[in-house]
Amino acid sequence: MIDHLVVVGSGTMGRGIAYVSAVGGFHVKIVDVKNEALVSAEIEINKIFDKGVERGKLSALKAEEAKKRITYETNLADAVKTADLVIEAVPEIRNVKKNVFETIDKHAPEHCYFATNTSTMSPTEIASYTKRPEKVIAMHFFNPVHKMPLVEIIRGLETNDETAEVARQAAEKMEKQTVVVNEFPGFVTSRISTLVGNEAFYMLQEGIGTPEEIDKAIKLGLNYPMGPFELVDLVGLDVRLNNLKYLHEKLGEKYRPAPLLEQYVKAGRLGRKVGKGVYDYSNSES
Repeated sequence: MIDHLVVVGSGTMGRGIAYVSAVGGFHVKIVDVKNEALVSAEIEINKIFDKGVERGKLSALKAEEAKKRITYETNLADAVKTADLVIEAVPEIRNVKKNVFETIDKHAPEHCYFATNTSTMSPTEIASYTKRPEKVIAMHFFNPVHKMPLVEIIRGLETNDETAEVARQAAEKMEKQTVVVNEFPGFVTSRISTLVGNEAFYMLQEGIGTPEEIDKAIKLGLNYPMGPFELVDLVGLDVRLNNLKYLHEKLGEKYRPAPLLEQYVKAGRLGRKVGKGVYDYSNSES
């Protein structure tokens, strides 16, 4: 029975996962090494609760009860001592993930399951950082977590059936739909999304159209809910570039990052989180 859940990382994805977990009835600890990051996370999570109440998505009582189920901590080793499931949501950097999984493996109880929110990296490799690879799986949530209905569940080489079922049930308790797939670099969604987004940058680089024109064509012509530039600004250009570099290394030339994307990242144009990406958000509340 999964009751106590720990989310490692209080960035955009960690906040969203903590929110849907608390609304789903889990007792949630959200962990970050920086206290200021946790303060920011609490403010943003409370805003999501407030908007949910305003829009009638949940009652004021349910929101208050869910808020009380979330605690904020800086000590990962202490936080995982009573965990039933740990979901890691730190940057897509091997050494960072390695440190997290070595720590939680050492301090979490024997029955605890581990999930990584990676969008591209190998859950088999991540499982190798632990002594319980059969209990490690990938749970790929989508941004914004509280709005996107899918969790892509990816089994590693040694992931057992019990772990896959625990991940599926946990996601469903968060009111998410799931697909369970076997590991291959990029899984299903990231392989398609990175290709589309990268090709959009090549189009922009070649002068085929403006970002607005390309986004409009994709939305209206292919029935995408967001254009590729709107999406990359939401996800983060640095995140997309890291994903492409990984897939380029693993799957070859078709994933080579567009030079213009690399240029934007070097310029610090990382998307909504900094106020400017492909589009300029400096004068926008969004």
